[in-house]
Amino acid sequence: MKHKHVFVQLLLMTVLSGCMVGPDYKKPKAPIEESWVSEEKPGVDRNAQVDAAWWTVFGDPVLDSLVETAYRENLDLQIAAMRVLGSMAGRGVALGELFPQSQAVQGNYLREHLPNSTQPDYKNQWAFSFDASWELDFWGKIRRSIQSASAQVDASIASYDDVMVSLVSEVALTYVSIRVADEQIAIQEYNIKVQERSLQIAQDKYDAGRGTLLDVKQASSLLNQTRAALTITLVSRRQAVYQLCALLGRTPGNLEEILHGAGKIPDAPTDVAVGAPADLLRRRPDIRVAERQAAAQSALIGVQKAVLYPSFSLVGSIGVESDDFDSLWSRSKSRVGVVNPGFNWPILNYGRNKNNIRAQDAAFQAAALNYQNTVLTAAQEVESSLLGFRGSRDQAAQLALSVSAAKDAADLSTQQYVEGATDYTRVLQSQQTLLEVESRHATVRGNVATNLIATYKALGGGWEIRKGLTDMVPPAIQEEMRQRTDWGDYFELLDETGDRTNEPTFYERFDPSGSEEEQGVPGKEQP
Repeated sequence: MKHKHVFVQLLLMTVLSGCMVGPDYKKPKAPIEESWVSEEKPGVDRNAQVDAAWWTVFGDPVLDSLVETAYRENLDLQIAAMRVLGSMAGRGVALGELFPQSQAVQGNYLREHLPNSTQPDYKNQWAFSFDASWELDFWGKIRRSIQSASAQVDASIASYDDVMVSLVSEVALTYVSIRVADEQIAIQEYNIKVQERSLQIAQDKYDAGRGTLLDVKQASSLLNQTRAALTITLVSRRQAVYQLCALLGRTPGNLEEILHGAGKIPDAPTDVAVGAPADLLRRRPDIRVAERQAAAQSALIGVQKAVLYPSFSLVGSIGVESDDFDSLWSRSKSRVGVVNPGFNWPILNYGRNKNNIRAQDAAFQAAALNYQNTVLTAAQEVESSLLGFRGSRDQAAQLALSVSAAKDAADLSTQQYVEGATDYTRVLQSQQTLLEVESRHATVRGNVATNLIATYKALGGGWEIRKGLTDMVPPAIQEEMRQRTDWGDYFELLDETGDRTNEPTFYERFDPSGSEEEQGVPGKEQP
């Protein structure tokens, strides 16, 4: 018996200190510049950090309220939260593989007939046992699986944050489109009134014999074109409102209790806080998703490499057995047990297993390249949106001057037509120009806001507003899920899982083999 204890102790020491085959993960290098191309231009502030609640720079309380409502009610965001819980449960499954993989408590009763026996005609047999089988993690296969599952938890959290970044920007963009429509409607209604007056003037001059029927028809045609454009704009605004309802997790409605009727296009600030390019690596959730997916895939190489080596297992059973139920638990002779160590080495499958390793390695290299490509795309999106913001802002300033001139031209041409100094063609042209320039000005002012929103989305801001990960799952849903399934302390663990800016990842907090900073370069075996 003493030798058995020594064997078990040595076995446990071997398992706990055993090597892990496969490459140790190291974050791929990111192709990032030290400065922005646009930071030398006016309005780009590299030294200021991106505001987490960037939508507040517009100073629009309606927009602030819409973002807060979407954060609480959006269904896509809640679906992403369920993926986080699912990945945490998956990691729990992987962690459970460290312990005996199969266990069973068994009880049996056998009554056997004994013909032609000097003993009683029947024999009873009572048995009760606990059986277990345990594949030892000698080569780190299970621990690599835990690493991969832990990285997937981090990736799911970053995916949630990415959904939030997209949600906030979509709410802001949809709100801006509604306010652009409001201003277009006001412009078209104003021009309809102007054109109605011009039509009346043309009709009066024609009735007095001082004008032509052509003037009346041209005035009527322009008026009806503008009325038709107003109808389309009203439809577009209503469609944008319906889109906003979906983002807020509501059925289609008018949302006037939130929008408070027509409003103006949000004014963009003069300066944009962009921070340093390297900040993208920690701030943009899609970059963190790509990096964590690479980490998860790296660990799978080790999982597959472990298949090349023999697996060691321990099968055991302990219990009691007796032909008399009353003495089943009382006699020492009724105790039975067995220990069966063994190993399995699939030596004839080396070709298949090696190709599985190659497939996992190729998948890891693709994940690493995807991470680098995601960083490149992020930088391109920031530079492009900054360029668009500055360009649309300058364009809006020039169009504001054009609008003022077009209004004066329309007033002068109408006055000259009344006085008989010019024909109606000049009035028609000036009114068409006024409508066109005012509409373009409103559109470009909307572009200023949308390009700024695109800039903040490209910078990855917005997800930081969540107050711990418990906020991912609304209390009502938590209660519903608890009523249906025993979730234990998972909802409390959400607060400990956070992949925040300056906090360790889930992988670093809970991985039994140590944090990533302690690991080597890809391709190097851990001793």
